[in-house]
Formats: sequence, structure tokens, C-alpha cells
Amino acid sequence: MAVGRDHGGGLDDAAGRYGGARGEWIDLSTGINPVPYPIPELTPEIWQALPDRGALARLTSAARCHWSVPEGADLLALPGLSAVIPRLPALAPPGPVAIPGPTYNEYTPAFARAGWDVQDRDPAPGDSGLVIVSPNNPTGRWHIAPPRSIGLRVIDESFCDTAPERSLIAEATQPGTLILKGLGKFWGLAGLRLGFAIGDPALIAELRIAFGPWSISGPALAIGATALDDPGWAEATRARLNADAARLDRLMNATGAELAGGTSLFRLYTLPDTLPDAATLQDQLAQQRIWTRVFPWSPRHIRLGLPAPGDWARLTDALAG
Repeated sequence: MAVGRDHGGGLDDAAGRYGGARGEWIDLSTGINPVPYPIPELTPEIWQALPDRGALARLTSAARCHWSVPEGADLLALPGLSAVIPRLPALAPPGPVAIPGPTYNEYTPAFARAGWDVQDRDPAPGDSGLVIVSPNNPTGRWHIAPPRSIGLRVIDESFCDTAPERSLIAEATQPGTLILKGLGKFWGLAGLRLGFAIGDPALIAELRIAFGPWSISGPALAIGATALDDPGWAEATRARLNADAARLDRLMNATGAELAGGTSLFRLYTLPDTLPDAATLQDQLAQQRIWTRVFPWSPRHIRLGLPAPGDWARLTDALAG
């Protein structure tokens, strides 16, 4: 688990505290699709050779098509979105930056370290920057297109592939705008470390220089291109995720928990005062080797990702106990 900041994951720490081997645990703390995209067979050359222009071109073409990237917007593949976040503040002069929370908590420290005046609110006149996560993690809030008067606009759409019709990709042609996407959540390939920045060609050009050649591995190029060029899998996955999210709601509602938000990849619940608090429920589930997410900003909110198909019975029994 990252030092000093709260994140999902941290299964090694959970196992160290509660016992059990890592493989005995069900990790519901991250919001990652538990049924990942099936990895295609890779040739030995993909592992042995430096990534070449052809492989990058195939990935770029597949990404532009899958996300309907408009003409005039540039696209850059990244070694995961976490790698680009510390570089974002240098793309514009520091000033007031709106980062409405609670949200993914790597943006605030990155901008604060670079001298920006971070404001936990929606955008306001005079702001120099804006970072929104849409749909938001952990609340599930969908944002509308932000004001175009802001100098640097970062739109994180890590979870947007659950409902692509709500994407703000049309904003990618606007100056100062970057839209971030990745294969970690919807495709369930967080370990691949493959993300994308889409938007203002001037900003993309700066990032391209910063990351240099060969920042994406050959296997990631090949797997990413195949996954993004498989609309049938994406359509079937959206249907399954929606059904599983509704199933999880029914399970949690039966305990007295109330849905507070989320996406079809994760659900945020409020535990009313008639129930034990979130830390107690997390502890109860951890005793059964099921790891969930609680938050320092609320003792009454807990977030659960979706169980894998074979793990529903264990979660049902743990919640009943």
C-alpha cells in the first residue's frame, strides 16, 4: 500500500494483519474487473525485441477507434496513468486548481508539490487548472464538460468504459485539455501498466518528450491493441458488470447498507447508525479473508468491488455472519 496516502489494494498488508496466504483472499478493494480480458498468445519476438513503430501504430490506431478520438486530438500511450500524474502540473503555470473530492488522491499532492493552490471544489472563475475523475472514484459522480476558460483541464476517465456514451472525449480537441484512459479497470489488466493521454497536441508533445522512446513494453503494445480491437468482449462485459453490480446491491441492501454511489465496477455504500461502522464491517469481512475499502474521511462509507464468478458464495456467507 502506498506510504502516506490511502488506496485500494494492499493485500499483502491485509494478509500480514489477518493471516492467510495471498491466494486465499478475495480482493474487493480496488474496483478492477475480476474477469480480465483474456491474454492473447505472444510470440517470443515480442518479448525479445525492442518495441517498434509498427506495434505502437497498431495500438494507437486501435485506441483512437475504440474511444472515437476526434480529429485534431493527439494520443500518447503511457506506462500506466500513475506515471503521468506527477508530470501534469508542469504542463501549465501554477495557480488555483480545482480538484473536487473525495476523489483519487494522487492528484492533490502532485499539484500541491508543484506550487499549485489546490481547491477541493468544483471549478470557479479564475481557476488556472481543473482535475476531474468521471465517473468519480469513489462516488461514481459523472461530470459535465468543464469550462473552457480554464488553462489546464485534466479529465480522468479510468472507469468510463462502463458507459462510453457518457465520455467527454469530444473535449479532447480543446486547448489545454487532456483526457486520461487506461486498461487497468474495465479490462482488468492493472498489472499491464498501460494508459493513454488524449488531447491538446501541444501538451501531448511535451509528454512524448518526457517519456521518451520504448516507454511501453512490447507485450503491453500487443495485448493492448488486441483488447481495444475487441468490441464484442467490451459489450458482453458491460452487460455482465451491470448485472453483477445489481446483485451486489441486493446483497448489501439485505444487511441494511444503503447505496451511496459508484459504477458497475465498484459500489459505495453508507452504513446507517443502526449498523456497526465501516471499519467494523471491513474487519468482519477480513476475518473471512475478504478485503474491502474504507475511507479516512468517513467512518460510515465502505466501497466494494465485484467478486469473481466463483467468489459470490463466500461473500454472501461472510455478510450473513
